Amino acid sequence: MGLYYKSTRNSNLKVTASEAILKGLAPDGGLFVPSELPKLDVTMSDLKGKTYQEIAYLVMKQFLTDFTEEELKNCIDKAYDSKFDTEEIAPLVKVDDTYYMELFHGATIAFKDMALSILPHLMTTSAKKNDVKNEIVILTATSGDTGKAALAGFADVEGTRIIVFYPKNGVSKVQELQMVTQRGENVNVVAIHGNFDNAQSGVKAMFEDTELAEELAKKGYQFSSANSINIGRLVPQVVYYVNAYAKLLENEEIEDGEKINVVVPTGNFGNILAAYYAKQMGVPIDKLVCASNDNKVLFDFFQTGDYDRNREFILTTSPSMDILISSNLERLIYRISGDDDQKTKDMMEALKSAGKYTITEDMKERLADFAAGYATEEECAENIKKVYDKTGYVMDTHTSVASYVCGCYQKNSGDDKKCVIASTASPYKFVKSVMSAIDSKYADQDEFSLLSVLEETSGREMPQAIKDILNANILHDLECDADKMKDTVKNILEV
Repeated sequence: MGLYYKSTRNSNLKVTASEAILKGLAPDGGLFVPSELPKLDVTMSDLKGKTYQEIAYLVMKQFLTDFTEEELKNCIDKAYDSKFDTEEIAPLVKVDDTYYMELFHGATIAFKDMALSILPHLMTTSAKKNDVKNEIVILTATSGDTGKAALAGFADVEGTRIIVFYPKNGVSKVQELQMVTQRGENVNVVAIHGNFDNAQSGVKAMFEDTELAEELAKKGYQFSSANSINIGRLVPQVVYYVNAYAKLLENEEIEDGEKINVVVPTGNFGNILAAYYAKQMGVPIDKLVCASNDNKVLFDFFQTGDYDRNREFILTTSPSMDILISSNLERLIYRISGDDDQKTKDMMEALKSAGKYTITEDMKERLADFAAGYATEEECAENIKKVYDKTGYVMDTHTSVASYVCGCYQKNSGDDKKCVIASTASPYKFVKSVMSAIDSKYADQDEFSLLSVLEETSGREMPQAIKDILNANILHDLECDADKMKDTVKNILEV
């Protein structure tokens, strides 16, 4: 079988990469992890001068071993194309002595595009490989960003439909416009009268509804998910860390073999886990610095070994990190427990029932690759202004959390290795928070009026993604009550 995937809660379960992508989640609720973390079969020096697409193939072929070369290259070429607004898919921008890896040049101007551009193609290829004849219906609840990235990724992808539910009046104006103006013959967007939890619960109930699954199957449909814990979203994220090191080498910013540090603004733990996987593959990364906002459940975990979500949930200006249950951390827990599925299962069950768990001393010792820090709301805003005043570089709120933590880590540790910061969103996506940080006079101004101010301030042209929503027609105006989500789906699919 070569490299296979097993569940973090049942090591005896073995599936291929394509089966793991199709399933998304293991039947026991665990996450799929590779049977071993593969190594690159080329040196970092060999990667100098290669395109993002070429590096993507060399990384992903090690994980997706049941895909042929032709299949994988086809997925990569379809994903990383002109939908990105820069020639380099993930450009490195040097600011002072730090490197910002800009992951926001895709269709929805956030890092989720890096994986959601390819997931639809991996999924449809996986369906063919496994003789799935049904049309795959991607069902998603969103609090803002994931919905748009999934919509953009799956729009007009053959063999798929996508239905996204979002809470009416529960997302930002930019986020809502990004969704309701989404083009695509296979795309549906529904505003529910309720909150995000209602949307999430409604979607989960449909996934667990066996009667509905039978009705769908008769009409030639089956549900799947574009959730962030799908291995088909994690593997593509490993690529940009390998690419960043290759680019530093190519630009003669580092010597071959020189270790670098990576700082990642972290919520659900997938993005920094991808950096950890890159290190395990052979990329010379020393410290993986986990940056949190005021919801610092991960910072506390790395400090103490206790994971405890029993705390106040704080709404911040970096909302993608406003998370108290970091789903992808389960994959790291499994790894540092020595692939102990029972221990992992026990800890996840404790998290579900009591809201907390504690790792062993042995497991703590295996976290030496990681460092952690956090930024308060005030520190995040001050850092945006400080970096802008000094260099003219404008960053979004999530990137600022990582930038602030990076500075603190360097100062407190004395570690002067070159640092790559994962810049996860365009400042245009959080224009009000960004411009208010630079100058408080903007705090009371309308969000859309500030877009041109940001363009002037940053010296960077407004992204096409923003221009598109300003002039686009509303294409989706469907609304429903939270208890009518199932009926709505059946009506859309004519079941």
